[in-house]
Amino acid sequence: MILNVTLGCLALLSFVLMLWQWWVARGFPLHRRLAAPVFGPGLTLLKPLKGCDEATEGCLRSWLVQSYRGDREILFGVAWADDPVCAIVRKLLKEFSGCDARLVVCGPLEGANLKVCKLAQLERSARYDVIVVSDADVRVPPDFLANAVAPLEAPAVGLVNCFYRLANPTTFAMRWEAVAVNADFWSQVLQSRSLKPLDFALGAVMLVRRSCLREIGGFASLTEVLADDYQLGNRIARRGHRIDLCPVVVECCSGAMGWSAVWKHQLRWARTIRVCQPMPYFFSLLSNPTLWPLLWAAVCPTVPALLFGAVCLLARVAIARDLQRRLMAGPDPSPPAGLAVSGSIALAKDLFQVPLWLLAFTGNRIEWRGERMHLRADGTMVKD
Repeated sequence: MILNVTLGCLALLSFVLMLWQWWVARGFPLHRRLAAPVFGPGLTLLKPLKGCDEATEGCLRSWLVQSYRGDREILFGVAWADDPVCAIVRKLLKEFSGCDARLVVCGPLEGANLKVCKLAQLERSARYDVIVVSDADVRVPPDFLANAVAPLEAPAVGLVNCFYRLANPTTFAMRWEAVAVNADFWSQVLQSRSLKPLDFALGAVMLVRRSCLREIGGFASLTEVLADDYQLGNRIARRGHRIDLCPVVVECCSGAMGWSAVWKHQLRWARTIRVCQPMPYFFSLLSNPTLWPLLWAAVCPTVPALLFGAVCLLARVAIARDLQRRLMAGPDPSPPAGLAVSGSIALAKDLFQVPLWLLAFTGNRIEWRGERMHLRADGTMVKD
């Protein structure tokens, strides 16, 4: 009886948390655009690069064709002049010769996080007071900057970030990861925001005031940390500045990945979150809307448990599909590849989250950008 009641309560709790997550996501004005943007401060885009794939040129081009009324410069940073991505950058610089953009060879790079090492060097060359940071695989719509910079018109806002979607899940493993991002991650962020103001940042694209960046020591203070986006937002929030969310969604386009690469990525992500937010991540297992109803029905196969389990699983499938459809919608929607089966994949994803959750607490080694690293308790990392 005690086990039956305990598992029933856990199943009910996970169901309520899932509905809460869906409700706050439904209330967020996703994809909303400004009718006539007028705020246009000068800004510098820092774009750290390493290597390239078939999506790289399109992602970089999207930043060069922005409809933005203010002054802007783009600094493409590489570690070596013979990096394959340099050929793509030079081609684009020639094509967009009227754009204030240039290729910067950064070096030597000293620090565990080589991406942030590039940012630290690019920061010194930035001319404008608004710094934009974006990952290499991010593609943005033409009106992104005009909309994303708007919250910075309020003096209290120190950093603006946005949601992102995995736009090209070409393998089944990537579709599994796409459900984790396109259905769950953004709605979990909004669930967290419904409890307290954001105190972290999402790293796909971040716009930050240069004055706020200086307050925390610039990017040079983040060269040893893994979760540089989280730390950047957290340190700025602790200084009393507000973090805002732009409703325009950007796309992350990565090369094809198999199960091994996706698993390593998810494990790195899990251990990173565990280090950044140990207690919330520990209790995150309670919100697994597939695990607890199935466990209750399997251990105590009573009629209420079986009926409630069926309702929970059907609701999980429907909500996952709805959340992913909403994120992929908008003026420039992604192809709906895999959307029809995303709900079913969500059930498998929830079950795979259990070993990931366990492994997050039982190890500190990660593989990142082809290198094995040891993750310290303070979020810094060193090479194995």
